[in-house]
Amino acid sequence: MSVKAESAISYIDEKRDELIMIADRVWDFAELALHETRSAECLASALRNEGFTVETEVADMSTAFVATWGSGEPVVGFLGEYDALSGLSQEAVPYRKERKPGAPGHGCGHNLLGAGSYGAAIGLKKAMEKESLKGTVKYFGCPAEENLSGKAFMARDGVFDGCDVCFDWHPDQINRPSVGTTLANNAANFTFHGKSAHAAGDPHLGRSALDAVQLMNMGVEFLREHMPDEARVHYVVTGGGGQPNVVPPEAKVWYLVRSVQRVEVDSLWERVVKCASGAAEMTETTFEVEMLKAIYNVLPNEPMTELLFECFERVGPPEFGPEEREFAEQISETITDEQRRSAQQRRQLPAELHDRILCDEVLSEPPKEDEPRGSTDVGDVSWCCPVARLRVACGVIGTPGHSWQYAAQAGSGIGHAGMLTAAKVLAEAAYEVVTDEDLMRRIKDDFHRRTGGEPFESALAPDQKPAVHQFEGQ
Repeated sequence: MSVKAESAISYIDEKRDELIMIADRVWDFAELALHETRSAECLASALRNEGFTVETEVADMSTAFVATWGSGEPVVGFLGEYDALSGLSQEAVPYRKERKPGAPGHGCGHNLLGAGSYGAAIGLKKAMEKESLKGTVKYFGCPAEENLSGKAFMARDGVFDGCDVCFDWHPDQINRPSVGTTLANNAANFTFHGKSAHAAGDPHLGRSALDAVQLMNMGVEFLREHMPDEARVHYVVTGGGGQPNVVPPEAKVWYLVRSVQRVEVDSLWERVVKCASGAAEMTETTFEVEMLKAIYNVLPNEPMTELLFECFERVGPPEFGPEEREFAEQISETITDEQRRSAQQRRQLPAELHDRILCDEVLSEPPKEDEPRGSTDVGDVSWCCPVARLRVACGVIGTPGHSWQYAAQAGSGIGHAGMLTAAKVLAEAAYEVVTDEDLMRRIKDDFHRRTGGEPFESALAPDQKPAVHQFEGQ
């Protein structure tokens, strides 16, 4: 390994046990969106101990924070996440075993994400101290990436203003920077209000809110034929009444609408709302919409992506030992051939690696631009300042996203190895940005070219508040 930020890499190695401890503590807490109290404090406390000043409760979110060290330019940020997912409680074992039935779990590896970005931040700080480099290091503690998109509220409220660049990473099954964009999206709760009545004795006097929900959903099903190919609409009924012999006076459905561009989401969203309006008219009910989030697609930055490719090659892939490989072998037995083939295709894995269970090589060849599928609130950050994203192997190839297998590996040595590698690659890349003025100029030129020099304008309403209530009691 021939790196430029030697002192940063050495410090990350020195802090190895602490980084793993933080990742495991957050994995153990497994807290849902906007309720990550212990997880946020775990990371904020560690940053204080490293000499960072921490501002808490930013953007009206009790679990959002910004940790800052240094002064002046450049300002380099690292994005950290730590929210878990509902119903994915899992022991760190290669078979299905819930820790607590129905409880949350880290089925997307955000415990690793937060710890890895922390490692990168303190590694860069150490290098800057040792070499007396000017600049500011920021760690953004970002809650609620899943479902409620905390970064969108932070971006709207100017939290990322003044940042020259931000680095992000995510646990994955391959070792390669992310290329391309993601899907912008909206999410909201639709609540219909009708009239209760005895469902057998006088049903004609009732106006069923549940009927309205079902008709809205049916309208959206027919709408699918007339959507852009890349667009997606998902929904789940969150309230349908109390018992079948009472006409439901209230019913709720939670919608998520995605498309490639923000403007496409806005257009499709209008049509989804019209389905709700039509359903209300047919059932003589009323409805209200509670917006939960509205986020942008990710804006790529070519110079930053190229930088991550170079730095990843210098740092090298995660180091998986015998225990990790044995764990991977057992996990792989729970993964179907279809899941494995899908992962290989989507990630454009070279044919010579198709027989691998773990990706233990850096994929240095840039792929064709990734087809946008998922969404992330990193998109809003990328319209505020240049952003680069990294994917690091923290699980077996073919591991389903948002699954118990993902949660198991996020709490195991496989996840730890990937997390430590991510910290080093991000620290190496950030060091390059701090020490290379020409690189920074090219990064900013690419950003201004893509944005047209226009300032970021949030898709959220100015008075919209984070939906803390969405996961209360879970």
